[in-house]
Amino acid sequence: MASDEIEKHLLVCFSKTRLTYNKDILSRDSGECAICLEELEQGDTIARLPCLCIYHKGCIDAWFDVNRSCPEHPGD
Repeated sequence: MASDEIEKHLLVCFSKTRLTYNKDILSRDSGECAICLEELEQGDTIARLPCLCIYHKGCIDAWFDVNRSCPEHPGD
C-alpha cells in the first residue's frame, strides 16, 4: 500500500466519530460477547449499540480505545 493510501485510510478511520451506546443490566442470558467470547449472563453490565448489538460494557469500552465502529458491523 502506498504511503498516500495509508494516510487517506488513517484519516478516514480517525475522523469517524465514536459510536455511543446505552448502558444496561442484562435481564437474561444472551449468547456470547463477540469481543471476549465469554457468555453474556443475566446481571452483566452491557452496552447496546445503535445497531442493537450487545457487548460487555468493559469489552466495548476497551474496543473503542482502538476502534470506532461495531465489531460486527465495521462498515456502518
